Amino acid sequence: MQQTTNTILMIRPINFRMNEQTAVNNYYQKVLDNLLPASVNAKAQEEFDTYVEKLTNHGVNVVVISDTDDFDTPDSIFPNNWISFHQDGTVALYPMFAENRRLERREDVLDTLEEKGFIIENVVDYTSAEGENIFLEGTGSLLLDRANKKAYCALSPRADEELFIEFCEDFEYTPVVFTANQTVNGERKAIYHTNVMMCLAETFAVICLASIDDKKERKNVLKHLKEDGKEVIDITEAQVNNFAGNMLQVKGKNDELFLVMSQAAYDSLTQDQIKKIEKHCKIISSSLDTIEACGGGSARCMMAEVFLPKQL
Repeated sequence: MQQTTNTILMIRPINFRMNEQTAVNNYYQKVLDNLLPASVNAKAQEEFDTYVEKLTNHGVNVVVISDTDDFDTPDSIFPNNWISFHQDGTVALYPMFAENRRLERREDVLDTLEEKGFIIENVVDYTSAEGENIFLEGTGSLLLDRANKKAYCALSPRADEELFIEFCEDFEYTPVVFTANQTVNGERKAIYHTNVMMCLAETFAVICLASIDDKKERKNVLKHLKEDGKEVIDITEAQVNNFAGNMLQVKGKNDELFLVMSQAAYDSLTQDQIKKIEKHCKIISSSLDTIEACGGGSARCMMAEVFLPKQL
């Protein structure tokens, strides 16, 4: 099984703004009072376009689909939460915490991929769990070590343990469950998505170990990473606040590996951490300041990895 892919799906925003429905448990979102909604969206589009251009310049195959005006979907720029694509031709659809994020799920996204020659064999749909207020937000909640068939999940209001176990049974992954916290006004609160505090690459992992308060859970996560031969690069909570956990390894031309992150994430890393990453692969960084501030998500959240087989 491949851990990294050369093809990324990205959704270009047309109504991007701070989503009041997700702000209740995404403590990374901020209101940019000095910007009008139209200029927030324009800035987000500019950051998006520059980011796509950087990826394609490095040989990453980016499938860009525009958001539609049909619904109010301020977070459509983060497609990795509602869909995941797998090497056997399976697509998974996920239950979303915010009601307006459920409107992001679009049949035509699958049609576009099929038009581009990708093969979809079947769709596993977990979205009925929304009716019971049970959520599992795609590869935001699930970190998949596809090569070693392990799935890491930090439980939160957006990542239900039972549904996570069900996913692992359906897709034959070994579950690694823990809780990751951040300090909000002096209180420890669950980090909303696993991919904010952790990134899994082929030969290394970037993780904020300090966010896993339970020592046994922390030891278990480390055991799994080390057993699979991954170098562990530890980041601080302050770096997590700059989205240094929200990174993704992708393949460029000739299968060259890159770690993709925002400029803020890169700027928060120490020279030593950068050196450690660069032993494994090159870094691509791009400024996503508006998207990070209003959306509370970063480089990783914007990319849905496409592992589907392709027609010959």
